[in-house]
Order: sequence, then C-alpha cells, then structure tokens
Amino acid sequence: MFDLLIKGGTLPNGRVADIAITGAHISEVDANITATAKETIDAAGDLVSPPFVDPHFHMDATLSYGLPRVNASGTLLEGISLWGELREEACVTDMVDRALTYCDWAASMGLLAIRTHVDTTPDHLHGVTAMLEVRDAVKDYIDLQLVAFPQDGLYRANNGRENLMRALDMGVDVVGGIPHFERSMQDGADSLRDLCKIAADRGLRVDIHCDETDDPLSRHIERLAQETLRHGLQGRVAGSHLTSMHSMDNYYVSKLLPLIAEAGIAAIPNPLINIVLQGRHDSFPKRRGLTRVKELLEHGVLVGWGQDCVLDPWYSLGTGDMLDVAFMGMHVAQMTHPDEMAHCFTMVTESNAAIMGLDGYGLKKGDQASLVVLDAATPTEALRLRASRLAVVAKGKVISTTPRGDADLSLPGRQTQVRRRHQMPG
Repeated sequence: MFDLLIKGGTLPNGRVADIAITGAHISEVDANITATAKETIDAAGDLVSPPFVDPHFHMDATLSYGLPRVNASGTLLEGISLWGELREEACVTDMVDRALTYCDWAASMGLLAIRTHVDTTPDHLHGVTAMLEVRDAVKDYIDLQLVAFPQDGLYRANNGRENLMRALDMGVDVVGGIPHFERSMQDGADSLRDLCKIAADRGLRVDIHCDETDDPLSRHIERLAQETLRHGLQGRVAGSHLTSMHSMDNYYVSKLLPLIAEAGIAAIPNPLINIVLQGRHDSFPKRRGLTRVKELLEHGVLVGWGQDCVLDPWYSLGTGDMLDVAFMGMHVAQMTHPDEMAHCFTMVTESNAAIMGLDGYGLKKGDQASLVVLDAATPTEALRLRASRLAVVAKGKVISTTPRGDADLSLPGRQTQVRRRHQMPG
C-alpha cells in the first residue's frame, strides 16, 4: 500500500499517468497503478507538475511595503535607499515573522523552492540570522537557498567583504554581488574577480545582480563570464536581471551572447519588477526593462523567470505566484508561439530547479515527492488562467488544497456554472 496516489493526472509533457508516493519519494509512475493507497487524489483532466521554483527573491524585505514610507518615485535607487533605513529598524523577529508569512503564501501556491538574497551590508547581520532561522523552520516543505548579498557593494560598503565572508561562515549557501553599484566600473570588475574566487575556493554557487540598469555601457556580464571560465565555475553561476542588455548595441550583444553560453552562465530576468523599475528616466519610447530572453534561449543559455520582490520597498504588488511572473514575462518578451508559451511554464519549474541545482526534482521514480495539481489541462492553460492549485504535495505530504475556480451563473437560457478552461491548439 502506498501512502499517497495521484490518479489520472496529465504531466507537463502531455503524458497521462498515476503517481504513487511512499514517504517522501515517488515510488512509481505508470499509466494505471492498481495498488491501493492511504490517500488518493483524483487528478483526471488536471495538470500535475513538479513544484514551482523561484531562483531570485528578497525575503528579508518581503511584506514590508510602506516601511519606513512608500517609494514615491518608484525607482530602484529610492527602493535601495528605503531598504537601507528599514534594515536598521527591523529586528530579527520582524524579519522572521514576515518571511514565514510569505512562506505560507508560497506553500499554498506550490512554490516549494526559493533562492533568496540576504543583505550582508550591516555589521549586525540581522537579515542573515533571520533567514537562517526561517530556512530551518520551513525545511520540511520549502527548500530555501540563501545568497550572501552585499546590497551596497562588496567594496563600496564599510566591511562589505568581511561581512559577506561572515555570512558564508554562518551557513549561507551562495555567493552574491552587485558590481554595477560599486563606485566605479573597475571596482565592479574587481568585485567579480574576488567573488568568483571566493566561490571557487569554497565550492559554492554564484548569483550576481548583474547590470540591473538602463546604461548600455554597464557590461559586467562580460567580466562575470570571463571569471566563470577562469575559475571553472561553468554551470554554477547565474546573472540576475541583466537589464542593460536591452539597451546595448546589437553588434556587441552578438559577441556577448556566445560568451555567456560558453561560460554556462544562467540568466534570471525578473519581469514583474524590472518592467516597473527600469525606464524611469525615459520619456518615449520607454524601454521594457527586460533582458533579451528569446535571444539568450536561442543561444542555449539556461533562462528562468524570477519573482524578485513582493510588497517591499521596490515593488508595491505581488502575491508570490510564479504563474504571475511567467505570465508577465511571456507578454513582455513576446513569447506567444505555442512552444514559447509552454516553455515559459518550464522556466518557472524545471529551468529554475536546474539553476538552483536542486537534487531529486521532477516526476520520475525516486524523485522527491513534491508536486502540484493544477486546475488546468496544459502548462499554457495554467499560465492563461493562473490556475488554482487544487492540491500541493510537499515531500510526500498534502500541505494545501484549493477549490476549483468555477463560478455560478444566473442567466436565462445559459449554463448554470462557468469554468474558464478552454482547449487550445498545440
């Protein structure tokens, strides 16, 4: 007897299968499993997916919107300034409480793996202490990966490098940086050389806030690729945002894209946030604030969508729903071919899992038994509807259920119930 049986679900690749779970792992995936289970979920006609993954978030700041005041200009720089004030006021308990509330939201939507950047600028490292506590508190249902992030710059901030090293010694998982926020282009380049060596020496991954600016001359991604190759970090490095690429000269980009691919660097655009933060100095035309997603994909670069922020000094909206993120990305990147739309779903599941290096992720026998049952027939329909999560299973346990999104209708001569699911070609 299995512990849990998901019957008749449609997998993202279109295959219809039952999924049997014992303990925290998938025991069997087959077209018709006849054995009994302690609990059975009927998923006939519904999409069964591996859980959603967010490779770029700021959990130490989440749910703090309006503290110490609202970002009046809506700019990245004012958001950074506000956060600089807030991080000195917020205590560890505040950060833990807000982060755990956000993790509740995430769990309810099947977002079961998150990489969060943690500000290492202040000497007190309250954010690091708080996020380490949160990581331990949610470990049974969310895989939380922490990035040591010197928000004010590795060299620009007092004790910036020392505090980053302290955070890594405390147990933070990934090396982060922000080269375009250093005092000079040269300092930014030097910081990348330093950060990649630290990661290589410690056997860690790297995730850099890279060129989050409208300045086409901000080209730190080139140095990041160079240092990745120098230290043999291929497949362990991510460049987040990369928004300057939308303003770069096309000839330069034609040289840059193969270099990124050669270095095995993953790209993490954050469409919800950068569509509102970037282009603030433009009149018209206004730049979209998104890197060249389709071109990166065409060059074989691993690209995943990131959430970045929810209700914090940088972003006044958000729910933590990765389908919202992919939906916005699909529009801004103009990825509307059926294959492209389906890939946008892959970008918030399998691609993001690969960026984070998650072990046992997927829907194969032996994989970790974490999955989501969605009120949709296909990945594209899940995006179109931002479908309800009928059931969320985390490491073998059902942790959340949601009713279908049907509506009762009272119109003469019409059906009495509306379900907005609709068969689409492809």
